Amino acid sequence: MADTATSPDREDEGGLKRSITGRLLYFYVLGDVLGSGIYVLIGSVAGEVGGAFWAAFAVGVTVAGFTGLAYAELATKYPQAAGASLYVNKAFGKKPLTFLTTVTYLSATFAAAGSLAAGFSQYVAEVWEWPPALLVMIAFILLLAVLNFIGITESVVANMVMTFVEITGLVIVMVIAVIYIGQGNADFSALGDFTTDDNVIFAIVAGVALSFFAMTGFENVANVAEETVDPSKNFPIALIGGMATAGVIYVLVSMSAALTVPVDTLASSDAALLEVVKAGILPLSVTVMTVVFAIIAMVAITNTTLVQVVTQSRILYGMAREDVVPGAFAKIHPSRRSPYVALVFSAAVVIGLVVVGDLLGRIGLDIDIVSRLASVTVALLLAVYAGVIISCLKLRGSDETDDTFRAPTVLLGLGLVGNVVLLGYVVATDPSSLIWCAALVGLGGLLYVAEIVFGTKNPDSSGTGAVKGA
Repeated sequence: MADTATSPDREDEGGLKRSITGRLLYFYVLGDVLGSGIYVLIGSVAGEVGGAFWAAFAVGVTVAGFTGLAYAELATKYPQAAGASLYVNKAFGKKPLTFLTTVTYLSATFAAAGSLAAGFSQYVAEVWEWPPALLVMIAFILLLAVLNFIGITESVVANMVMTFVEITGLVIVMVIAVIYIGQGNADFSALGDFTTDDNVIFAIVAGVALSFFAMTGFENVANVAEETVDPSKNFPIALIGGMATAGVIYVLVSMSAALTVPVDTLASSDAALLEVVKAGILPLSVTVMTVVFAIIAMVAITNTTLVQVVTQSRILYGMAREDVVPGAFAKIHPSRRSPYVALVFSAAVVIGLVVVGDLLGRIGLDIDIVSRLASVTVALLLAVYAGVIISCLKLRGSDETDDTFRAPTVLLGLGLVGNVVLLGYVVATDPSSLIWCAALVGLGGLLYVAEIVFGTKNPDSSGTGAVKGA
């Protein structure tokens, strides 16, 4: 198994193309962690915590950062596609457990992509009323799938460009706050205001549980480890550096919003950062700035969804090589070097989610499947994160080289506790999320059954060989 960890270039064996540099990987992490969540979730977190909601983001980034250390260590040992599913498989070697991890994570990415597509269509409606929302969502997913099919390098470059655009929007928010502070109008006491019926600790936990969706994204980068140049060197630096940068930006933007807009205004808005722009502090047309900010938000959503599309296909591709899902998902296009079967399947699932959600809305049922799936994404990811940290600790001493990154054990322990506490809170406050999680795993079980019934067993299930019949 040691050669699995140290194989210099799987492209030579017919695998994915290794072309992502450390710099591109850094922006890939930064763009996905920042993503669209910060544009839409600040208001909800402010409603739970009060003016000190920046503290919830700070705690959430810290917990996510501890989890990211586990991913950094495991990715340098096993620079292959499939991320969490691969790590659990390496640690325990139990196909049912590996499959459960795969389905849990896939469910989270499918739900997130569907929700983001819906959010994108809403922002499109702000600047262009003609196209039907469903048409926008379907076209959005298809275009991202096509971009990923063209090549991972093109996808990551596009991600880097979009990251600069979304950072520009966040810089605008911070500039507005600086101007407002310079005018002597800011009330700094708002930053210490916990307007909540619960105690401070519960308020922060509630805020972290809400904001954690915005913190996620770093785990997606593990799925392109196989396509990263010199992963043992570049992966830890890019992952930890990207998360740290995103954390600082989150806290600064949160403080900026709290200083310039009343908390109740933020809490009642679906696009809280837009309220900062509408405050009219900049000497520019509010109407023009509103349109510009809507476009920036669309770019941010596109950025995040693109990474979700990449992740879904890489998980299916990697797990097909591990004989966990049907081998067809391991097929790679001969010229584009993209896992095209996995891409088509992933796009079909996400489109199916948004179509079903739209149909339910049209027949008058008060059920939004896409939104409901998005609400359980955090619970699903927290369970995956806990499993990754446990796998990291169990694999200590295995497949290590002089270049392997080693995360501090104490920080991994804190990360595990943090994930378990947050998961317990989410389940306790929303027990129905367990029903939806169970339903998703049950639907995903069809892939497992298909592999058992129709799959060709691979004598080398460690991931070092090609999937037979793929």
